[in-house]
Amino acid sequence: MLPLCWLFAAPMAVAEPLHGIAMFGKPALSADYKHFPYVNPDVKKGGRISYGVVGTFDALNPFVIKGMRTTARGIWDPEYGNLFYESLMTRSSGEPYSLYGLLAESVEWDDARSFIQFNLNPKARWHDGQPVTPDDVIFTLQLLQQKGRAPFDKRLASLSKMEKIGDHSVRFTFTDKADRETPLLLAFATPILPKHAINPETFEQSSLNVPVGSGPYKIKDIRPGERITYQRDPNYWGKDLPSKAGFDNYNEISVTYFLQDSTLFEAFKKGDIDVYPDGDSAHWQRAYNFSAVANGDVVRETFTVQRPTGMLGFVFNTRRPIFADVKVREALTLAFDFEWVNKNIYGNAFKRIQSYWQNSPLGAYGHAADDRELAILGDAKNRIAPEILAGTYTLPISDGSGADRNVLRQAVALLSQAGYSINDGKMVDAKGKPLSFEVMTQNAGQEKMALAYQRTLRLIGISMTIRTVDDAQYQARSNSFDYDMVVMSYPSTLVPGIEQFNRWGSVSRDRQTSFNYAGVANPDVDRVLTTMVNARSQEDFQASVRALDRLLVAGHYVVPLYYNGDQWIAHWKHIRRPEQVPVLGPQLSTWWDARAQ
Repeated sequence: MLPLCWLFAAPMAVAEPLHGIAMFGKPALSADYKHFPYVNPDVKKGGRISYGVVGTFDALNPFVIKGMRTTARGIWDPEYGNLFYESLMTRSSGEPYSLYGLLAESVEWDDARSFIQFNLNPKARWHDGQPVTPDDVIFTLQLLQQKGRAPFDKRLASLSKMEKIGDHSVRFTFTDKADRETPLLLAFATPILPKHAINPETFEQSSLNVPVGSGPYKIKDIRPGERITYQRDPNYWGKDLPSKAGFDNYNEISVTYFLQDSTLFEAFKKGDIDVYPDGDSAHWQRAYNFSAVANGDVVRETFTVQRPTGMLGFVFNTRRPIFADVKVREALTLAFDFEWVNKNIYGNAFKRIQSYWQNSPLGAYGHAADDRELAILGDAKNRIAPEILAGTYTLPISDGSGADRNVLRQAVALLSQAGYSINDGKMVDAKGKPLSFEVMTQNAGQEKMALAYQRTLRLIGISMTIRTVDDAQYQARSNSFDYDMVVMSYPSTLVPGIEQFNRWGSVSRDRQTSFNYAGVANPDVDRVLTTMVNARSQEDFQASVRALDRLLVAGHYVVPLYYNGDQWIAHWKHIRRPEQVPVLGPQLSTWWDARAQ
């Protein structure tokens, strides 16, 4: 536990209480705002919704390693909403990075962000009626530091002091190691847990015992591995908050688990599942020829989202010696025939990803490095190809045959520079060892892409095997980095922050359950990440993200696949949504059941 001195107040500067905060500048909504602009505040609450997911669950604690990927959806959930646990503040999806009051009704900090004080709402209550207190906040941070999984276990790493202020406030004072995002992560990315209802000794144990939360829903029913059902709490303490207006609209929410996506879709067609987000272009184009679509009972909607592409691709595990050489990774990247895959598997529905923040001002693609960015890169700019610095680098466009000789010739030339040659039809190193590896896939869609990749690599003597594993094995192996190559998605936002250390920082390379699937440990990346999270102006922030983008592209850690600027969602017509779609995309937690009476 933390030293006792952390729990006592000392003389401190006085700051003005604020209703909201932002990463840069001020939040868009004034202190007297009534609701977020992208909700329907007058919606008739009631009815129900049934979600469907592929997988299983055996826990109700997403904050420990054992429950990281096996906790029931909805407990702490960015897609369906945090139904059960809550944070001190909530994020508006209508702004890049602004937070407003939730458990904390106001917040205080200084321009340097050397501290932040959360003033709890006196009305905040746990499901058992007990008040949410500063002691709960302090207990949570201490517990997660000792027992929690990444990134929750690192929340106190840059704190010098944590103090209870009066009956309703708690203040965090930071060391010089804290970055400018740290106060915001404490505010909205950290759950608050009830001290009186948790035994620290058993916190890490996987369990389906119903805990105590403060959120708008209670758990009604659990069928382990199959379904969890939530019921809206009529006594929810926060139902009249402006930040909750237009949310929590269903009386009942259920999440049903399926072994395969095909089975899930069949359940959707029958009406057992109400909403089906679709990420498969071929499926979206061809699978909706059933009667409910024809008669209008099922609605198909396409949303154009205003956010960066992110990165989807085959990820090299650079912990493996065969992928330690960047020239090998670049050669294997060139060899993937995107044009063939896009035409034959996806009906030319997609575009090729060229960078991690493409389609946004943060992306390096299409933007030359200016003086500000070059200063951030420092000597690292000398290790980046000129075309990447110029923002003109693109992946090769093949003839779409799956066997483009010009592109494969470039790949073979790079492999030659890395010490490989073709001998008796096999690509071998100087000792005669063949270049071979395995890609771990999770579903039929990934397997199709891998098979196309496998055929092309075989033409230049490279043996790639494919292993499709079940969900449990996939989770276990990805958590422990037990793979050569894996297909992963890295979503991007308009305000990337400290989570990028968990993806690309040296500190996360050997930390199991981190998202550093590529095993990146690059001092240049670490330095730019630090610059990014400490940026004080939007201009410095943008330059640092572009610098990070260039380093990641130059490192060839991922074979980029495709992106779609649109988001596809099919739903039964009784599920309605607000007219305005926020900048971060449609928010399912603001939709409602029109059948509610």
